[in-house]
Amino acid sequence: MMAKKPPKPAPRRIFQERSKITALPLYFEGFLLVKRSEYQEYKHYWTELRGTTLFFYTDKKSTIYVDKLDIIDLTCLADQNSTEKNCAKFTLVLPKEEVHLKTENTESGEEWRGFILTVTELSVPLHVSLLPGQVIRLHEVLEREKKRRTETEQLPCSSLEKEKEPIEDYVDVLNPMPACFYAVSRKEATEMLEKNPSLGNMILRPGSDSRNYSITIRQEIDLPRIKHYKVMSVGQNYTIELEKPVYDPLGICLRPRIHHRRQKREVEEKSTYCMK
Repeated sequence: MMAKKPPKPAPRRIFQERSKITALPLYFEGFLLVKRSEYQEYKHYWTELRGTTLFFYTDKKSTIYVDKLDIIDLTCLADQNSTEKNCAKFTLVLPKEEVHLKTENTESGEEWRGFILTVTELSVPLHVSLLPGQVIRLHEVLEREKKRRTETEQLPCSSLEKEKEPIEDYVDVLNPMPACFYAVSRKEATEMLEKNPSLGNMILRPGSDSRNYSITIRQEIDLPRIKHYKVMSVGQNYTIELEKPVYDPLGICLRPRIHHRRQKREVEEKSTYCMK
C-alpha cells in the first residue's frame, strides 16, 4: 500500500481555541462525510477524535463544533460495500443510533477505523491495513487513552461534574447558540419542520454568507406555510430582518425546534429575541 500524506492539522491558533472547549486529548483529525439519523444526506465535516468523542466542525478553521458524538459505547464498526471508486464507507453501531461515515479515500478510511477501534476497544486492531508508522501511532494513542481513563476513574464524582460543566458554558459564552440551531440548508430546515411539527416551529441555521444566520419558521395562520428570514447576532440576542420592524420577545407563537436528544442533554434556555 502506497503511503499517503495525512491531512494537515488545523492551524495552531485554531487548535488552541478548540482545546479550551474540552480537556479531552486529540488523537486524530481529518475530513469525514457523516450521516446521522436526523440528517437527510451526508454532511462534510472536519472531524476530531478526542478521547472517545468525535467533534464535528463545518471546516478546518472553525473553532466551535456544530455536533459531537460519544462513541465509548460503540457496539461494532460495520464495513459497507461502496460502489464509489477509492472510497471507504462504514457504520458506527451505537446502542441508540447508527451513524454512517464515509471517507474521501480508502487509506483515510483505514486510519479512522484503526483509531476509533483502538480507543473504544482499548486494543490495537489487527485487521486494519496500516503502515508500521501508523501502527506505532495507534499504540501510542492506546497508552494515552488507558492512562486518561485510569486518571478519570480515580477522580471523585464531584470533580467529574465540574470538569464537564465548563464545556457547555464555554460554548454558550463564545457562541450563544440556542438548542434550535442546526447546521442545515434551507431545504433541510423546511423538511425538518414539516416532518415533525410537534418538536417546534422554528430553526436557526447558518446564513448564506457563512458569517450571519438565517431562521426558518413554520406558521399555521390559514394554512401551514414556511418562511425564511436573515438573522444577525447582536450581543446575546438575535436580530431578525423584517420589512416592517417589530420589537417583541420570543412568545408562545414561536417554539424552537429541538430534537429529543438535545432536550435530554441541555437545560431549557430562556432566550430573548429582538426582531427588527
